[in-house]
Amino acid sequence: MDLIGRHAERATFDHCFKSSESRLVALYGRRRVGKTFLVRKYFEGKLRFEISGLHNADMQEQLLHFSKTIADYGLYEASLNPATTWMEAFYLLAKLIDSMKSKKKKVLFIDELPWFDTQRSKFLMAFGHFWNDYCSKRSDILMIICGSAASWMIKKVLKNKGGLHNRVSERIRLTPFSLHETQLFLRAKGIDLSRYDITQLYMTTGGVPFYLDAIRKGESVFQYVDRVCFKKDGILNGEYEELFQSLFDGSNNHYNIVATLADKKKGLTRNEIVDHSNLSSGGTLTKVLDELIESGFVQQVIPYQKKKTKALYKLVDSFVIFYHKFMKDARAVSMPYWLNMVDKQSWISWSGLAFERLCYYHKDQIRKSLGLEAIYSEMSSWSNDEAQVDLLIDRADRVINLCEIKFHRDEYAIDKTYAAQLRKKKTQLGSLKSAKRKSIFITMITVYGVQDNEYFKELVQSQVTLSALFKP
Repeated sequence: MDLIGRHAERATFDHCFKSSESRLVALYGRRRVGKTFLVRKYFEGKLRFEISGLHNADMQEQLLHFSKTIADYGLYEASLNPATTWMEAFYLLAKLIDSMKSKKKKVLFIDELPWFDTQRSKFLMAFGHFWNDYCSKRSDILMIICGSAASWMIKKVLKNKGGLHNRVSERIRLTPFSLHETQLFLRAKGIDLSRYDITQLYMTTGGVPFYLDAIRKGESVFQYVDRVCFKKDGILNGEYEELFQSLFDGSNNHYNIVATLADKKKGLTRNEIVDHSNLSSGGTLTKVLDELIESGFVQQVIPYQKKKTKALYKLVDSFVIFYHKFMKDARAVSMPYWLNMVDKQSWISWSGLAFERLCYYHKDQIRKSLGLEAIYSEMSSWSNDEAQVDLLIDRADRVINLCEIKFHRDEYAIDKTYAAQLRKKKTQLGSLKSAKRKSIFITMITVYGVQDNEYFKELVQSQVTLSALFKP
């Protein structure tokens, strides 16, 4: 399969490959997001050395694997005298590079780097020495280091205080596909689903390539979800537990916070997380929240006209939200399960929340649809005891878009009751000191648009439909 999307990442790789200096690129992201595929596909035919750490192997096994791989790439002495320390291992890698006569950029790829860093192995010290004393003195090396263990990559590489401090040239956090990229990915597999069905698929498992790759030709979204999520041998049965264990050290705290946020539509402040999760407010909580944000599971949103201390933390990962809503307590369900859930109250409440999260993830497409590319704007949420705004866009041209997000299978109709709610929200928001001299435009974000009735004509200034969210 060809490489889908990833244009920003391609541009970064291209810049580093053409650089007149050696470059160190740190690539990280959640499990199954396509990190290894991206590197292999983009640098197809250009990788001069590639290796991946062994899961749960000890230091000697890792060193033997490293030495054997170097030998496989042509430095035969590495198999005769395998390294017994990481300093020796990187000395062998340097000799292998020295044997490469081409003056072109040499692309080296070390995948699952955290797995090499076994207890008391001094791997990171040796790697830092190798980069500083050998690679950085050359101009022809592009080293890409990659790892799914987000906590390790953040602490040991991105925030390193030792030999790798400020040595990373570029950091790439690979995120799931957008709706547009998801559609391209499915079409490349010969699967042509409607945008409504792709949206339902996205709301369930998100834009994670590995999850999307499991859908089969001729299979409906409902059949797919039943097969991968609720059948005993489904590939996403057990994925939730493995997901956090693979990403984070001491993942119990991550589980705790995610479970706490799972059913909180508005999100929670830091103090509320402490109250609900029984975790203390300190360095550990800060570390866990930072790692969840960096890995794309949680989003920090500062409510309109609030200080950063009042920031809300929202769970935004589609699969994790779906797991907590439907999979967590599902035991020996009868099939078809997911098809029978449609139109039940739990499905309706979940779909509304999931679509709202999807819109947050596609905020750039919303801005573009409203013609705001050239206007500075900040996106947030807002609520008081009387009203709640799903999404608020505060613009530099003294306009506020009060966005209402509704997931519906047909055109959405504003009735008398909902019209009264919209008027109340606009009045409550307009009463704020910061909003009194600004125009407030009610913007509807829906699947198929809003019926052109009397309430629409009276209240709605603009609207965004699902087709806009599928734009690049």
